[in-house]
Amino acid sequence: MKITVINGSEKHGVTYRLKEFFLEPFRGAAEITEYYLPKDCPNFCAGCTACFLQGEERCKDAAYVSAIEKSLLEADLLVFVSPVYVYHVSAAMKNLLDHFGYRWMPHRPAKEMFGKRAVIISQCLGGGVGSTVKDMRDSLSWWGVSTIKSCGFRLMNDIHWDKLPEKKRASMTKKLQKTAAKMKKINYAKPGRTGLITRGKFFAIRMLQKSVGKTNPDSLDFRYWRDNGWLGRERPWK
Repeated sequence: MKITVINGSEKHGVTYRLKEFFLEPFRGAAEITEYYLPKDCPNFCAGCTACFLQGEERCKDAAYVSAIEKSLLEADLLVFVSPVYVYHVSAAMKNLLDHFGYRWMPHRPAKEMFGKRAVIISQCLGGGVGSTVKDMRDSLSWWGVSTIKSCGFRLMNDIHWDKLPEKKRASMTKKLQKTAAKMKKINYAKPGRTGLITRGKFFAIRMLQKSVGKTNPDSLDFRYWRDNGWLGRERPWK
């Protein structure tokens, strides 16, 4: 089993501890690859649209992005981790998600993503965990991932792990261990089920791409969909 973890911060604080509690049952039984942002993708997306119009290999940061993407596509389980920064993901996590805009369903989604499972972990002192989880869930969903579990926590007392009440720490640890146990029981030899919402998005974009093909048959996105057979009977899920 392979797990790829995207850490939205290099800081080893509460979010890092929560992630470690989740991963603990998998250590020794799974191959875990972790990326820490911004170190592993240090440059901001410039919005140049090269990935959309010319291909992802033309991105100025392709060396960083392609390495992370390869790991994501090869993984059985994806784990996205970010603390709450002003009601949203960290800037470093947002930057990485921006770099993968070309993998959103209206463009060129990777067929491997439609069978993936993912877990999102986030925490905040008071508010914002819902919108932060949504930031990551939106990208995962539009990449084609249907099975997404979320573990969001409100600390309420302090931002330092050792200063949190023991009852609070135990509660968070228990939830993460329970989620990990559920994810560990899955037979990853079988792809995850693609849900109705994801299928609905796919068919809506399929209609859009057919329309694009009539007016702009040289569109990179249209040719990608056509070459995958998705405008016909082929589907990215089994």
